[in-house]
Amino acid sequence: MPYLEKYLKERVDNKLRLLQNLRPLPPSSVAKLREQFAIEMTYNSNAIEGNRLTLKETFLVIQEGLTIKGKSLKDHLEAKDHYEALNYLYDFIEKDKRSTISEVFIRSIQSLIVRETDKQEAGKYRNGNVIITGSSHTPPDSSEIPALMEDLIKWIKNNEKKFHHIELSAIIHHKLVFIHPFFDGNGRTARLVMNLILMQKGYPIAMILKNDRKRYYDALDKADKGEYLPFINFIAQSVERSLNIYLKILLPQNKKKENYFPLSIISKKTPYSEKYLNLLARSGKLEAYKEKRNWLTSMEAVEQYIKNRMRRRKLSDK
Repeated sequence: MPYLEKYLKERVDNKLRLLQNLRPLPPSSVAKLREQFAIEMTYNSNAIEGNRLTLKETFLVIQEGLTIKGKSLKDHLEAKDHYEALNYLYDFIEKDKRSTISEVFIRSIQSLIVRETDKQEAGKYRNGNVIITGSSHTPPDSSEIPALMEDLIKWIKNNEKKFHHIELSAIIHHKLVFIHPFFDGNGRTARLVMNLILMQKGYPIAMILKNDRKRYYDALDKADKGEYLPFINFIAQSVERSLNIYLKILLPQNKKKENYFPLSIISKKTPYSEKYLNLLARSGKLEAYKEKRNWLTSMEAVEQYIKNRMRRRKLSDK
């Protein structure tokens, strides 16, 4: 049974607890963060699938209604559709924070994601077979999809209390893209469905960054072969990144905040090279988060890693 690494679980749980203790959160700050995350989520999720709009262009298309020269109509429509699907997710959670995932919910999300780009297939399970370019996984035959989706919902109901929220959300994400129930929008749908579980438990929305596309697909590929831990840890790091951003903005000024710097700067103050710190960050062993292509961490995080490493050595020597 796949479990989240203990060091990641403790970090994320502590940060969620810290965020929960700040409630009620300032409405204006939360509104700004929500809007920032909605644009970033839309940009990154679409970009993973090949959309060519930049982050700034995505903002201009959604908020200003502008048309970007040189970019296709499909790129514009995908941005608007994903943004609407994300708003549907927020509204869905606000109306009922206890609703579980259903086939109706999954199909509703997908229908919004492809509403203007694939109207005929919106909300419908595929009736033909597909090949995923660049993946060794061949999705099930289309005739199996109704039964597989029914089994997925049963699995969720039977297992939702057996896993940590991040574990559950990651496994559901993988199972959904493994089935690949739609002709289009499977990845974007899975990333929003995953967030239903997380946001119901108080986490900010977690997004997969475009710059992490290869790590994301590599982790999914391992999950296809039954090795779930890399993908669960990958999702946990995405969750932690969102928590870090929320806490950075919402923590009162009199509360001590960690100072995060690029690995190139931190490495000069530690026994570790930048390359080794990068490896620790990517594996989740070192608390760090990404800004664009660069990993950032803090001296406190490195010190905590050293303490944990020494603790593990002492336990192994006994």
